[in-house]
Amino acid sequence: MNQKPVWEDREIKFDIFNIVKTIRSGENILEILDSVEDTKGNLGDRGRLVVTNLRIIWYSVTSNRFSLSIGFTCVLTMNTKTVVSKVRGTTQALHILSAGSNSRFEFIFTNLTANNTKHFSSIFDIYRLYQASFLYRELKLRSAIVNGGQLNVLNQEQVFNTVNGVWNLSSDQGNLGLFIFTNVRLVWFAEMNNSFNISLPYMQIANIRVRESKYGPALVIQTLETAGSYVLGFRIDPPDRLSDVFKELLSLHSVYTETPVFGVFYEQKPDMERPVVESYDDLDELDQSAGSEINSKFTAYLAESDTGGKRRKPVYCKELGFAMEAIREGYTLKDLWEVIPSSSTSTGA
Repeated sequence: MNQKPVWEDREIKFDIFNIVKTIRSGENILEILDSVEDTKGNLGDRGRLVVTNLRIIWYSVTSNRFSLSIGFTCVLTMNTKTVVSKVRGTTQALHILSAGSNSRFEFIFTNLTANNTKHFSSIFDIYRLYQASFLYRELKLRSAIVNGGQLNVLNQEQVFNTVNGVWNLSSDQGNLGLFIFTNVRLVWFAEMNNSFNISLPYMQIANIRVRESKYGPALVIQTLETAGSYVLGFRIDPPDRLSDVFKELLSLHSVYTETPVFGVFYEQKPDMERPVVESYDDLDELDQSAGSEINSKFTAYLAESDTGGKRRKPVYCKELGFAMEAIREGYTLKDLWEVIPSSSTSTGA
C-alpha cells in the first residue's frame, strides 16, 4: 500500500490545462470570484479566482491554457491594496508573495468590478482557517494534543478506537502507551507522560506493514517525505492483537485516501449575486455563460477584413473626446465599446 502525497497546498504550478478538472478528492471549492485579472502574468485577460480548502486557483475564462495554482503552504504574505484608475475606477488588488521550488513569486490579482472593496475578503478568512487546522495535515511530535489522558478532539474529528498496551520502539527500552484511531489521524501517547506523543494524519502515511524486530513482530509505519520520512515502530501486547490492529489501521487509511478530510470548514456568507456551484461541472457552465456574454458585434467587427486594404480617415469623437479611426458602416460606437453588454454584466470601464 502506497500513498500519493498531496501537492495541491504545497506547490505553485503554472498553466495546468483545464485546471478545475484537476481538483482532487477532498478538495472543496469554497469561493468563486469572477472578473479577476492576473495583472503580472496575464494583463488584460479576464479570469476567475477559485478558492479551495487547499489553494488559490486563477484561470482565464477565454483560454484553458492560462492558469495558476498557489498552495496555501507556499503563501508568505497576503494583503490588498486599493487601486484607482480612470478605466476601472476605484477597485482592489490582491498581492500575494509566495515561495516554491526554491524561488519566490509575486502575484497581483486585480478586481475588474468597479467600486467593490470587499471582493477578496473571503480569501483571508479561508486562509486563516487553513493555518489553524494544521493538525489535520501535519505530523506533530510532543505537542499539546492530550489533556489528562484524554485526546483533544478536533472539529468534525471522530474517535473510532482506543488500543491499550502499545509500546513505542523509538528508544532502546521502549515506552508503553496507547493508540487512538480517528477518521483523520493516528495518535499515540505514553501512559506515564502524555507530553511524549505522536499525532500522525493519515495523509502523511506512505505505507503500513508488519515486520520482525528485536522485540518480535512490530507494526511499522513510514511517513511521507513531507512528514520527515520517519520510520515508526510499535509493539502491541498481547501479540495476537497485532493483526487486528494492522487491518483496522489499513482500513481507516484506505477510507481516508478515498475521502480525505483536510480540516478547513468554511461557511460562505450569503450573497444573492454569488453563483451557486454544486459540482465541478457547474464551473464549465459558468465558463460557457461568461463566454456567451462577450459582445458578438465586437467579435465580428474584429474578424471582418477591411475591404480595399486602406485605413479609414480619423474623425473626432465627441463621446470619447479624442480622434479615432472612422467606424465601419453598420456599427456604432456602443457596439464596440461594450465588450460585455451592460444588460448582463456591469463593467468597470
